[in-house]
Amino acid sequence: QVQLVESGGGLVQPGGSLRLSCAASGFTLDSYAVAWFRQAPGKEREGVSCISNYEDRANYLDSVKGRFTISKDNAKSTVYLQMNSLTPEDTAVYYCATTTNWLSVSYCLGNHYDIWGQGTQVTVSS
Repeated sequence: QVQLVESGGGLVQPGGSLRLSCAASGFTLDSYAVAWFRQAPGKEREGVSCISNYEDRANYLDSVKGRFTISKDNAKSTVYLQMNSLTPEDTAVYYCATTTNWLSVSYCLGNHYDIWGQGTQVTVSS
């Protein structure tokens, strides 16, 4: 069964850090583009960070640049999102996603993915 399972969400104070993990099962991520999306209450889902499979480069939403870092461990078929200096505006359900479509770094933050995880809640609050 092909699936993605996220973990690592939780409640953190402003300025704190969390690391999200996304484990793939039933397939390996070697040639897949991967991404993290988030959706806050009342807002549309947005791409937060991605790694293109065309250039193997990362891209980030402007508001998280310098604070979030995406990485991929092909041997473990796992994608990570290290989130530092969190603010209440980062509160959302975070989803990982992947696709075998060839995506350049310019497109990998868009909604071009066909395999999604179930999401993990991140709440930033004092």
